[in-house]
This record gives sequence, C-alpha cells and structure tokens, in this order.
Amino acid sequence: MTVLSTEDEGKFLMDIEGEQIGIVTEVDTDAQIAYVEPDPDLGESIVQGLGFGDADEDDIEVPADTVETVTDSELRVQRDL
Repeated sequence: MTVLSTEDEGKFLMDIEGEQIGIVTEVDTDAQIAYVEPDPDLGESIVQGLGFGDADEDDIEVPADTVETVTDSELRVQRDL
C-alpha cells in the first residue's frame, strides 16, 4: 500500500502509459488523498514544484490506494481516474 506524504507535493502524476496527468498541489496525510492540478501552466508548475501551492476547486482527488508507485519526481497510477 502506498502512503502519501507532504513530500509528494510538487511531483507529477503520471498515468499507466507514462503520460502526465498533472502536478500534485497538496496532500491530505490524514485522508491519504493527493490533490492534483490537471494540465498546470508554467507558473503553476513552478509554484507547485517549490511546495508553495494549495489545492483548489478544479483539482482531481487521487486516493493513495490508486497510486501504484512513488519516485523522487512522480506518482504513477495504474488505472484511469
């Protein structure tokens, strides 16, 4: 089972085919949910990468049980969200 942490904020969320879905804006460690900004623009990517972003209403909720692997730069899901 994957455990999400605040260190995952700013990482890219990738799908099963290796395509980028978005960038993790915030992680709720109690609920084990990552909030992902789909298709962020360059400015949003930089802010998120530095760990200063917050989740907003258009973010996708990604439960930890849908995350297959976590690396230094990405989270990868193995099914469609």
